[in-house]
Amino acid sequence: MSLNNHYYYDEEKCEFVPVQHSRFDLTIYTACLWILNGVVLAGIGITLLSNYIGTPAELALKAENETLIEQMKTTRESINVLESRMESISEMDNEMYRSVLGMDPIAPEERMAGIGGTDPYSEFDVYSEETSDILRWTSSKLDNLERRMGIQQVSFNEIKGYYNENREFMRHLPAIKPTTGILLSGFGMRVHPVLKYRRMHEGVDFRADIGTPIYATGDATVKIAGRRGSYGLMIVLDHGKNYETRYAHLSGFADGIRPGTEVNRGDLIGYSGDTGMTQGPHLHYEVRLNGKPVDPLNYLIADTSPEEYLMYQDIARNNPMSMD
Repeated sequence: MSLNNHYYYDEEKCEFVPVQHSRFDLTIYTACLWILNGVVLAGIGITLLSNYIGTPAELALKAENETLIEQMKTTRESINVLESRMESISEMDNEMYRSVLGMDPIAPEERMAGIGGTDPYSEFDVYSEETSDILRWTSSKLDNLERRMGIQQVSFNEIKGYYNENREFMRHLPAIKPTTGILLSGFGMRVHPVLKYRRMHEGVDFRADIGTPIYATGDATVKIAGRRGSYGLMIVLDHGKNYETRYAHLSGFADGIRPGTEVNRGDLIGYSGDTGMTQGPHLHYEVRLNGKPVDPLNYLIADTSPEEYLMYQDIARNNPMSMD
């Protein structure tokens, strides 16, 4: 690149004379021209990036926001899991603890702990629609869970108070599992494995190989310890307060188990088997109140977690057959 020719007027010679540039001048001129062009092009580039893509700070902030939104979506899934667990605890509280103890259940609308009035989450409306929706949903769910947990805590305190006031009755209540095996069949109408037709299954069946220990589920007096028709070898315990439990298809009785024997919750009373009319070894367990069979699952309140209770309910709903 070269400089354009420039002239100056020489008064002595009365003529225009070309300006002579040194190599240094040419170098400085060329460097300045390139620097100027670079600055102009950089300015244009930065302007385009700012208008259509964003500054580096904006790009970093955008990436951070996207990461936060993804994390909020993951948090939403965790909140759904917590809400499901809260539902199971509430169900156990009403159907097991409060029902078995004779306490009034808590109404569903009271458990949901709704709030009224003005919109408490309007502050999120200043954000984008997606961000606003996520923040609104998350905040409302967390607030609702916190209120429901408070209600549940009050309920547990009421149950604890009831227990402390009725310790004698609680010792006799059939409140634990009679054996360690998993549930095989539930309470209600079931297909009998031998008779091949649906009939009322008045208890639940637990998996138990022959000789598996069987335990008293509450303080009681042995009412029956002997063979009773299709039940095979059976123990009947009288818990008082019109409660009775039955343990059927046993292979034998523990030492000292006979009518009139006093037993405590957790005492060994017999061993499982397959006597009577049954498909195979297991324990048939019944709870009766005022002479009528009731669902034993609702009485497993002392040693059953919410997750285990839900699993038992699922088995009871989906298995159409009984073991006896």
